[in-house]
Amino acid sequence: MEKIIGLIDAPFTPFYANGEVNYEPIPAYARMLQKNGLKGVFINGSSGEGYMLTEEERMKLAEAWIAAAPEGFKVIVHVGSCCVKSSRALAEHAAAAGAWGIGAMAPPFPKIGRVEELVKYCEEIAAGAPELPFYFYHIPAFNGAFLPMVELLKAVDGRIPNFAGIKYTFESLYEYNQCRLYKDGKFDMLHGQDETILPCLAMGGAQGGIGGTTNYNGVNLVGIIDAWKAGDLERARELQNFSQEVINVICNYRGNIVGGKRIMKLIGLDLGPNRTPFRNLTDEEEAAMKAELEAIRFFERCNRF
Repeated sequence: MEKIIGLIDAPFTPFYANGEVNYEPIPAYARMLQKNGLKGVFINGSSGEGYMLTEEERMKLAEAWIAAAPEGFKVIVHVGSCCVKSSRALAEHAAAAGAWGIGAMAPPFPKIGRVEELVKYCEEIAAGAPELPFYFYHIPAFNGAFLPMVELLKAVDGRIPNFAGIKYTFESLYEYNQCRLYKDGKFDMLHGQDETILPCLAMGGAQGGIGGTTNYNGVNLVGIIDAWKAGDLERARELQNFSQEVINVICNYRGNIVGGKRIMKLIGLDLGPNRTPFRNLTDEEEAAMKAELEAIRFFERCNRF
C-alpha cells in the first residue's frame, strides 16, 4: 500500500455568513495549497468542522474537492461520525466519487474505552470502501479515546485489509515512534502535530503528515522537511521554531479551527465564519491577532496565492 510522502492539509470548510456551506472557494483553495507544497487534503475532519455538517454537505464537499484537485493531489475524506452506518455510507460515497483514501476518528459519543470496540468501529467503516486506504485519526483530546496505538496496530493487523495507518495527533513522540517501528514500518504513520515535525524527522519517521496550520503556514512546514532532507539542521530548527510562534498566536484566539480559519481571510481567502456553536472572533480580536502575526513577520512568510 502506498505511503504518503510530504504534507497533507486539513482544510477549513467555507461557509456563507448565514451558516450555509460555500463551495465556490474550493478550486482556488486547492490550487493555493498545491502551490505552497502541500500534497493533498484530508477533508471534513476537525479543522473542517466535519461533525457539524450534514451527510449531504459532507458528500458535496467530497465531490467538490475531488473535482477541484490538481493532478496528483490526494483527497482523503474523513468519514467518522457518531453513527457507524452513516460513516460506512460516507465511505461508500467517497469511493464512488473518486477519493484517494478515507479516514475516521473515534466518535465523541459514545466514548470508546477499549481497543476492541475501536477496531470494530474501524472495521465496519473500512469495509464500506475496501479498495481505498483507511487511516485511523488518533486525536484523543477531541473524543477521549486515550487508547494505546501500538495495541491498535496489533489488533487490526491481518483483520482490516485496507488499514493503511494512523494520523497521529497526540503528544507522545515515544508512542508515535513505536508505532512507526511496528513490523519494520508496516503501517503509514502520518505525523499530525505541526508543533513537532522536526523531532519526528530526527527519529527517522514523519515521511508524511497531515496538518492544520499548513492552511496558511504550509510553505514553512514543508520547508522543515526540505531543510532536513538537505542536511540543513539550523534552517530546519528556525522553521520549526517559527511555526511554533505561529501556533502560539492562534492559541490566544481559540486555536486553529477558529483563529486559524480567520487567518485565511487575512492572507486573501475569506472562508467565512465557523458554524454554531463555535464562538467566532470579533473584529477587535481579529485586529489583535493580525498585530501579533505582524510582530513575528508572519505575512512575509505565509502561504501565497
